[in-house]
Amino acid sequence: MKHVRGLTMLASAALLLGLASSPVLARKHEDTPKKEVLYPNASRTEPKLDLTSEKDQKNLNEGLDAVNAGDKVKAQQVLQPIVDGSKSKYAQALALQGLANLAYNDGDVKGAISLLQRSLAIGVIPNDTYFQLQYMLAQFQLADEQYQAALDTVAKWRAEGKKETADSYALEGNAYYRLAKYPEAIAAITKAKSLTTKAEPSWDQILMASYAESGQDDKAAALATSQLNSNPDDPNALNNAVAVLMQAHKYPEAIQLMEKARAAGTLTKESHYVNLAKLYLITGQESADPAPNAAKATQVLEEGMSKGVVKPTAETYVLLGQAAEIGNKTDKAVGYYTKAQPLASDGEPALRASRLMLSESKYKQAKTLVQTALDKGVKEKGKAYMILAECERGMKNKPAAVAAMKKAAQDPETAAKAKAWLQKAGAG
Repeated sequence: MKHVRGLTMLASAALLLGLASSPVLARKHEDTPKKEVLYPNASRTEPKLDLTSEKDQKNLNEGLDAVNAGDKVKAQQVLQPIVDGSKSKYAQALALQGLANLAYNDGDVKGAISLLQRSLAIGVIPNDTYFQLQYMLAQFQLADEQYQAALDTVAKWRAEGKKETADSYALEGNAYYRLAKYPEAIAAITKAKSLTTKAEPSWDQILMASYAESGQDDKAAALATSQLNSNPDDPNALNNAVAVLMQAHKYPEAIQLMEKARAAGTLTKESHYVNLAKLYLITGQESADPAPNAAKATQVLEEGMSKGVVKPTAETYVLLGQAAEIGNKTDKAVGYYTKAQPLASDGEPALRASRLMLSESKYKQAKTLVQTALDKGVKEKGKAYMILAECERGMKNKPAAVAAMKKAAQDPETAAKAKAWLQKAGAG
């Protein structure tokens, strides 16, 4: 039985910043309330805006409003002519921003990145808008799996905009994790969490996975357990906690968490019951007496099946068969494997059952089962033919035993043993 390695990373890139309902335009000071400057310490010099055409201003407002409303056709009809023909660099830059949003919403992330880069390259944008677009570019690059480019962009954004935010460090942590730079990811997410009291759950997922991947299993387990304690009814928090505890080989602790959830009635997924059963089997195999834990695994699966949560599939019956086998309940194990066989896509359950029947010297039953396995297909044919040979030998049918063993001799995995058997039997 193998334990789970690694974590399934669910954290994803932060997405679109979203356009304001009214774009940033050159207006008279008395017409609009004074806004807070978002980048007061930026090293970039504020450019002189060149939007003087009322027609361009009207079209720009109309086009960006269409973007906000999701009217792609109208937005393109209005904004593209501004990009192609306006004398105002400022109007062109904002029109490109709007088109970038359209491209992103259509799933064309690479197109959105190209449009944003063109918008930023024009340069005639106020600092607040410029740095918002630069940060948006980093988000788009992360979404497009351009992880190093996203890191470079956010570093430039921070250096020029002179601003630090929790989200920007979380973005860095995400990118570093994807690049398998786990110490850097840990540092970035830790910094992000230090800058806010409202950390996103996905940040802890990145941090947890980075701890696990860098061999800091105890820290991963502590964080996962803390996350579950804060959200006891969250199935994702339970999955994460169990996964990292298993990776850290802390099986009793993982069982304790799952049994607590089971008692509270929050084991609602088939995977929960299956994982708990597997945990009992793992700990059983590592103990001097595996029977008690094997019995608990069986009880967990049968409870899940009685509730309709665990489906009566081939995989479920094989797991029940393994539990019975580990608990030295051969007849029950054969019964479960027999139930699994008609549902399975191959002959593996029948092969398992045949091996057990052979160990009980029930040669006829074992032969029937192994022949069923071979007819349906098994991964290790050589081993199956060796079982068949032993069945025939047990039934005193030496010619049939030799024929089966010669088949086993054709498999590289069992060739040496089969040839030795044949030689000893005088049929080499």
